[in-house]
Amino acid sequence: QVQLVESGGGLVQPGGSLRLSCAASGFTLDYYWIGWFRQAPGKEREGVSCISSSDGRVYYADSVKGRFTISRDNGKNTVYLEMNSLKPEDTAIYYCATRTGAGWGLTRLYFLNPSNYKNWGQGTQVTVSA
Repeated sequence: QVQLVESGGGLVQPGGSLRLSCAASGFTLDYYWIGWFRQAPGKEREGVSCISSSDGRVYYADSVKGRFTISRDNGKNTVYLEMNSLKPEDTAIYYCATRTGAGWGLTRLYFLNPSNYKNWGQGTQVTVSA
């Protein structure tokens, strides 16, 4: 059974850090783009960051650039999202999902669009509050 499981969320104060993990079971992540997305109450799901399967391409939403870092460890079949300098507006449920294909010539906005991904995990809650 193909499954992604997110973990690492929690309650953190503004300015704090968290590291989210996206672990795959039932398949290997090696051949997939992995995207991180988030959805706050009353808002649409939005792209946060994504990483290519093998050539090192990464993209970030403008709102997290310089604060979040995405990485992957194919040996552990896991993708990470390191989140620093967290703000209250980062509060949301964070999801990971997969995309196939190299995607050469496609734009950053394409890769950060949730509609281009599948195999969604159940999400992990991140709350940034004093």
